[in-house]
Amino acid sequence: MSLQGIRMKKEQILTDEIQELSRRGNLIHQENVELYKKVNNIREENLELCKKVRCTRHVNAESISPFIPFGTNFGEDLHVPIHLQLSQPDRQLYETPARETD
Repeated sequence: MSLQGIRMKKEQILTDEIQELSRRGNLIHQENVELYKKVNNIREENLELCKKVRCTRHVNAESISPFIPFGTNFGEDLHVPIHLQLSQPDRQLYETPARETD
């Protein structure tokens, strides 16, 4: 095989890789768009629920839900971007204690 043939084969392999990565990127982008829409729908549902909770709280101040922490401002932080990231679990919580041998 000549040097030119090797270069052409290498170029074809790289072109195929670029196309595959581009295809994957497009799929990931589409998935991100769908997830963004879901997050927005959930955010809107959350806003509606918060409005209902606020109205209920004003109507019946004695029936405060134990699940809503004091100082929670429902309407102010709903449009703040949420940044989530994965983290490794704390090893101390999941390690089993060593067994003692008698």
